[in-house]
Formats: sequence, structure tokens, C-alpha cells
Amino acid sequence: MGSRGAKYTLARRNGRVFLITVNDVSLNFDGQNLFSHVDLKFAPGNCYGVIGANGAGKSTFLRVLSGEVESTSGAVYIDSKARMSVLKQNQGMYDEYTVMDTVIMGNKRLYDIGKEKDAIYEKPDFTDEDGLRASELEEEYAEMGGWEAESDAGRILNGLGVDTQFHYTLMADLDGRLKVKVLLAQALFGKPDIVLLDEPTNNLDLQSVVWLEDFLMDYEGTVLVVSHDRYFLNNVCTHIVDIDYGKIRMYVGNYDFWYESSQLMQKLIKDQNKKAAQKIEELQNFIRRFAANRSKSRQATSRRKLLDKLTVEELPASSRRYPWVGFKAAREPGKDRLFVTDLTKTVDGVPLLKNVSFIMNKGDKIAVIGRNELAVTMLFKLLMGEEEPDSGNIKWGVSTTQGYMPRDNSAYFEGCELSIMDWMRQFSEDKRESYLRQFLGRMLFSGDEVYKPVNVLSGGERVRCMISKLMLSGASVLLLDQPTNHLDLESIAALNNGLAAFEHNVIFSSHDHQLTQTVANRIIEINADGSITDRMCTYDEYMHIAEHELAAE
Repeated sequence: MGSRGAKYTLARRNGRVFLITVNDVSLNFDGQNLFSHVDLKFAPGNCYGVIGANGAGKSTFLRVLSGEVESTSGAVYIDSKARMSVLKQNQGMYDEYTVMDTVIMGNKRLYDIGKEKDAIYEKPDFTDEDGLRASELEEEYAEMGGWEAESDAGRILNGLGVDTQFHYTLMADLDGRLKVKVLLAQALFGKPDIVLLDEPTNNLDLQSVVWLEDFLMDYEGTVLVVSHDRYFLNNVCTHIVDIDYGKIRMYVGNYDFWYESSQLMQKLIKDQNKKAAQKIEELQNFIRRFAANRSKSRQATSRRKLLDKLTVEELPASSRRYPWVGFKAAREPGKDRLFVTDLTKTVDGVPLLKNVSFIMNKGDKIAVIGRNELAVTMLFKLLMGEEEPDSGNIKWGVSTTQGYMPRDNSAYFEGCELSIMDWMRQFSEDKRESYLRQFLGRMLFSGDEVYKPVNVLSGGERVRCMISKLMLSGASVLLLDQPTNHLDLESIAALNNGLAAFEHNVIFSSHDHQLTQTVANRIIEINADGSITDRMCTYDEYMHIAEHELAAE
């Protein structure tokens, strides 16, 4: 992939240090350029948000920087003194290690020194040479902060919501959600100079996302992060790296600044094109009228020459596609919406829900939050009748209808050989293809794409199918458990707008701070003991109240 580990001086320009320098990098797949002629520099103290449509090459670009993927041409120079850390995606690669060892492996040299040192001390025939080697290792270990390693790792794990009781558990014994958090802790451990994070907020509860934001805002190295969380990007990013048009461009500022700037630029180009088009039409009309008129022929000729030079600038074809999401109830629900009374549920001896009671009223849009996401998902399953409570009652208003989007949608797609069109048809009273195409088209399924079998769809495509199904349902109560998983920024924004505009009830959970803040007017938090805290307020107001209550204790 070009030169790696280049001298420190290669990454220095005009007195400024750049830990990563990308020089004329192109990447070609199957004869098609994913991106080409990329020239970028990444400095310490900055956080770069990498954005782009699904398939644009965001994750691949990080893999090029890490050396996992070799570029077709060009070079990536990494400061030889810099230590790079990458968020691993393979959840099973550390199953034979404890959580603590897995995190400390984030600094491989430190971990190896610790193991070698321990092995020497455990030798039954300890020699003078062993003593000398142990002394050397002890010195290096201390310089690298080895004696504080476990406490530092524990602090990161706790911040990400991995309780102390799991710190010395084997990775193989953790569920997938906790494994993701441990791998993120590994990437952050040991103060690396460069951190590459691909979707770090996936499977993080909102409190853990806030902790990560604070961590990265105080971080002094170079961070590149791929994320679909707009609020997160706004909080942590100093720059935006946009992958579009087969190019990679860098902009100063956070996501909102980039978005507003890009929209303004698009408008300026369109306005410019509109004026040019109007001028062309005027010139063409003049030529048609006067070209045959001798007295005007010279004038017409000059305008024809002008017309030849004047072209409408064609807007570059963007890889971004913008869906449209809108929900409408088939009938107006009555006064009674939902009554939950003394709901209790225990799984494998662990209380997930304990005496949960609440009433959902007209206009309520409820965000369900909590660090125990098994409890959050269980509440949705109970409300939809997929699970039975140990005790308590759930009563829906007789005039309400429910539309449900579960966290795990695999049961709808795996093993199903129906096309997208036929899959949608099973959920619709109107079976006409023209009718169904309306909903599919809104979620970017068009042309022959609607005949693709659903069992081969990507995660994002499956979620868009589920949103289409939800729009088709005409439900008066929408229940969505982590609906933004696998969606790109454009689809998340469309879903956000659709839920905010919906006139009836919504119950949802989401890791997306902006969606939670702008949709919910009521927060129900499931506490560690299974009880709930229920407040009529926005998410930001709820967190503000919680901070004040914590400070008062």
C-alpha cells in the first residue's frame, strides 16, 4: 500500500505535525474506482468524522489507513513514532481471553511485557539472567503505565457500561452487546496516538454514548470515526471527511456545519444553472427569430458564438439517496390508548422488569431508555404479546392498532425466498403492484430492484423494508426498538422527520440522541432493579434533571 512507517519528517508540513498523510490514493474494485486521487492530512488533537452513503467506502477507507486493505495506487504515510489503535469488528477473536486481558491487548507491547514478566517470576529455576531481564521489563512496564493498566482499563469499561463483575469474565461467556463494548474499550485503552473507530456507538446505550463523547473530546491524539449518529458527530468532530462522487473531501467543522454548507453549495449551483439555462433559452430564441434577417445576422452570429461557450453545469451524480418516511393512521383512535399495571418479568433469575406501571395518553411519544437493553427489548416484546409477563397486565385501547418494528428482524427475512414486492404484498390489503411501489419507492426500492429476494438483503435494506411495512400498516401506535440500526444518515434523518410529524402515539428506543431528543416528549427509564423512572419531558431535560439529582446525593 505504499510507504508505511515513514519518517516523522515526512508527516510535517509548515511546522505542523500530521500523524497520517494520504498521498494520491486510489482504490479500484472490479474495474470501478471506489475513490480516487485522495490527498489528505490528519493532525493530532482533531477528530475527523467520515461520512457517506451506504457503499460509498467509509469502512474501506479506514481499512486502507490501517493497512488492512492495500490501495490500488498512491501511498499512506504514518508517523513512525505513532501507535495506531483500531476498533475490531470480529466479536469472537478474543473468546479465550478475559475481558481485562482483551482490553489491555489494546496496547500489545504493554500486554506482552506483562505476560513475559509474569512468566519469568513463575519460573522454578530463577537465574541471574532472568533477574536482569525482569529488571529491564519492569522498567519498561512502569514507563508505559503498566501498574495502572488494570485500573485504567476498568475505568473505560465502567464508563461504557461493562460492570465490574464482568471484568475478569471470559469473552466467550459475554453476550454480543457486551463484547462490542469491550472491543471499543480495547481501542481506547493506553492513549494511542491514532484511533480508527468504525461505528463505535452501535449497541451503546445513550449514557455510554455520552461517556464516549466526553472521552473523545478530551482526547489529544488523532481520531477518525465512521458514525451514523448525527448528535455524536456534532459533539466530537472538528472536521468532516465526506466520501461522495468517488472523491474524498475534508471540511472544517462538525456535521451540522458540513450539512448546511453542502446544502447551500447545492442551492448556489442550482441557481447558477437556472440562470445559465434562462440565458441559453433567451439566446436560442433570438437566434431563431433573427438568424434569417440580414440586418440582424451579425448580431445573431455573435450570440451563437456566445451560446457555444455557455453550458449548463451538470450537477455531479451523488451516491446519496434520500428516502421519504411518513406515517398515517388508518383510523382515529379513541381516548384510551395503553394501560400497563404491575408488569413483572424475570429471565434466568434476573429481574428485567419489576412492578412496572404507566398509562399512555393521547399525544405521548415515549422513549424507553436504560443500560440493560435486554430489559428494554423485553418491554417491547411484552407490549406486543411476543412474551408473557410473570405478573401484571397490559391493556390496549380497543380503537388502537399497533405497528411494530423489532430490534431483531431476522425472522421476517431469513429463509424467505419472496421478492421485496411479494414480501410487502403479504402485509397489504391492496395487492396492486402500483400501490405497493409507492411505499417501496419512498424507501429507495425502485425498478427491477423490487424483485430482489429478501433473504439476500443487507441490514440497511431490511430495515428500509420494515419501515415500508410500518408505513403500510396504518397503525395508530408505532412501536420501534432500535429502528436506526444499519441505516445511513439520510435514512435516519428521514425516519426522524417521519416520527416527529406523526400525529399519534410512538413508543421507541434508540441510540440516536438527536432522534430521541426531537421525537420524545416523555422518557421512561428502566432502572437496574427493573423498576422505572417516568417523566414528561424531553431527553435533554431528563438528563439535566438526572445530573442535578446525582450531584445532590
